[in-house]
Amino acid sequence: MGSPYILMTQGAHQPAMKVLVAYASKYGATEGIAESLGTKLREMGLRADVAEVGEAKDVGSYDAYVVGSAVYMFHWMKEARRFVAKNKTVLAAHPLWLFSSGPVGTNRTDSKGRDVIASSEPKELGEYLALKPRDHKVFFGALDGSKLTGTTGFFYRMARRSESARKEMPEGDFRDWKEIEAWAGEIARALTG
Repeated sequence: MGSPYILMTQGAHQPAMKVLVAYASKYGATEGIAESLGTKLREMGLRADVAEVGEAKDVGSYDAYVVGSAVYMFHWMKEARRFVAKNKTVLAAHPLWLFSSGPVGTNRTDSKGRDVIASSEPKELGEYLALKPRDHKVFFGALDGSKLTGTTGFFYRMARRSESARKEMPEGDFRDWKEIEAWAGEIARALTG
């Protein structure tokens, strides 16, 4: 016969909450943020799956959601917008966090004195606030001009001819991993505390 203590504690054990971290990433920077969030959530005792928005399965089976996208021309990627539109009822009924990635560089203000983070919020954010997310966070991203193709690459190469554009759009990886990990910690504490 087993120990009464073990029997009592086994009955009180709650399974870890299941979290979906869904993302849309064009060149991999946002995917890296999503993977980091998922890793930290798992380290803090949650069951976290990380999936590209088009590959996310059984979306309704999760207890909480973290959804993010790269921001291009002030908008989330269309795949992320479709994901939110398709799953808005489920997302609105559960704890939800949103994140965007996009600004590059190390300056918090641009040449006109505007807050880079605030000006990088996607135009869809107002609509997404109806889902009552717990938070929306904008993270600095990464830029490798050699990966840019098509129209985006063409406009990028044209813009890079200007010195001011090179200052506004520096190349490099500007993701703040400590900030990303800290935000994941906030999410985990909100779900487990």
